[in-house]
Amino acid sequence: MNTFIEKVTSRTAVIGVIGQGYVGLPLALVFAEAGFRSVGFDIDAKKVEVLQRGESYIKHVGSDRIKSAIASGRFGVTADFDRLSECDAIMICVPTPLGKHREPDNSYIHRTAEEIARRLRVGQLVVLESTTYPGTTDEEVLPILQKTGLECPRDFLLAFSPEREDPGNAHFSTKSIPKVVGGISPESTDAAVALYEAGFEKVVRVSNARVAESCKLLENIFRSINIALVNELKMTFSRMGIDIWEVIAAASTKPFGFMPFYPGPGLGGHCIPLDPFYLSWKAAEYGAWTRFIELAGQINTQMPTYVVSELAKALNEEGKSLRGSRVLVLGLSYKANIDDTRESPSFELIEHLQDAGASVDYCDPFLPEAPVKRKHHLVMKSVPCTAAAFADFDALLVATAHDAFKEPSLYKGVKLVVDTRNMIAQLRGSGGTGPKRLVKA
Repeated sequence: MNTFIEKVTSRTAVIGVIGQGYVGLPLALVFAEAGFRSVGFDIDAKKVEVLQRGESYIKHVGSDRIKSAIASGRFGVTADFDRLSECDAIMICVPTPLGKHREPDNSYIHRTAEEIARRLRVGQLVVLESTTYPGTTDEEVLPILQKTGLECPRDFLLAFSPEREDPGNAHFSTKSIPKVVGGISPESTDAAVALYEAGFEKVVRVSNARVAESCKLLENIFRSINIALVNELKMTFSRMGIDIWEVIAAASTKPFGFMPFYPGPGLGGHCIPLDPFYLSWKAAEYGAWTRFIELAGQINTQMPTYVVSELAKALNEEGKSLRGSRVLVLGLSYKANIDDTRESPSFELIEHLQDAGASVDYCDPFLPEAPVKRKHHLVMKSVPCTAAAFADFDALLVATAHDAFKEPSLYKGVKLVVDTRNMIAQLRGSGGTGPKRLVKA
């Protein structure tokens, strides 16, 4: 441990980051910019080639930043996992999806740990950053690494530090978000804390890896449950003729005891739609039933179906059926002004509409072509973001409130907008003409 910390202090430690996606790429760049030699690993050869050219495939991670890190000689990307032996610290940033029955899929973590084990050497620190249930680091990763005959903490060190990325958030960067760190031994915690303190503005030490794993779950379960609450209230207040957005705005004037959450067409992003189910699955092992998590999941996962039913109702009031109507979905990414489509409800909305017989297109200036997803394969291209294109459709469905959609003149010739983000109402309030008819869903 002392040798490792000396390498960190002198900036001679080599940092390896496995997975060069929305979490791993910014993390690798943070350490390169902090003066370390940083190596990004990925099994996707095309992704590696793009990064080696200094190009970014993630909007909020600029190509200039990648080119600068490469030019400094402190950042490189490879698909050669034999180079893991060069690294003094190895971070695991791989997907943790859910299976068909909402069961956790830790296969990416297991396969990555096995790749590390083949090259594991004395003196290395391994840190898992992928979100998972409590016990994964010490019950699943540790045994794989110790099959080599090396022991922790005698020969190597192991810790967990949850990623807290928020793509497109202008107020926080990877470096400025406090980093929670917990090891499976005090020596592992000390080493991991020393490393992250060299690259991050603030590091929060916790007693062990299970606390760090649970911390990330609590953060996202808190959000999932509160979003489910406002989604349920939206459906209830809608029947009463009450505008949920106005209610939230009024409640937000209370200077204490209230935090606003907002309804939407469903949950998106890697964390909130998935992480709560990791804990509910693990809790069953202990004979516990996480009822809040299950109820929130039930409400949030039904939102795309609810939105489509509201759209069908609105078209019916116009004398049209959903079957045969032309519908344009505004926004394919899961939140505004980014190109991140992980778990985006827009994909489900489009498939529900197609199943109902509608002719569906989408518009998203950040995604000219719909990417292939694990669960969805939409062979579609974005229509132009113009008033003429919008006017050709029977209805527009606002799924993502991109700034590009906030030009009032876009809706001048639009017959019907079903808005899940309260975007059009705000445009009307600013003096925009807006569509002929607006329905909040």
